[in-house]
Amino acid sequence: QLRPVESGGGLVQSGGSLRLSCAASASTLAYYTIGWFRQVPGKEREGVSCISPNGGSTNYADSVKGRFTISRDNAKNTVYLQMNGLKPEDTAVYYCAAKTTNSCFRGSWDYWGQGTQVTVSS
Repeated sequence: QLRPVESGGGLVQSGGSLRLSCAASASTLAYYTIGWFRQVPGKEREGVSCISPNGGSTNYADSVKGRFTISRDNAKNTVYLQMNGLKPEDTAVYYCAAKTTNSCFRGSWDYWGQGTQVTVSS
């Protein structure tokens, strides 16, 4: 069973950058569509970005377009979310998820990580 593991969260000042990683030690991520989500307590989970298995297709929420970049290195079994120009409203727990459907918009997300906290101070 795939078990994604997120890392790279932390505390950063407004305007700063972080790079999140999503890895899986026991299984390969290369066959999966990977998505990044975030959630603030008391609010619904928000989709942030998504990448197809071969990396050829990516999608972003309007709130992060131009600031965040999703990429993957299947040789390293890792998906990245480069976050630049961070704002206090980006503060959330960020999760990566995986699904076998080769689409960001169809199919359910089958596997979820435990999340990593990102805090942006003003």
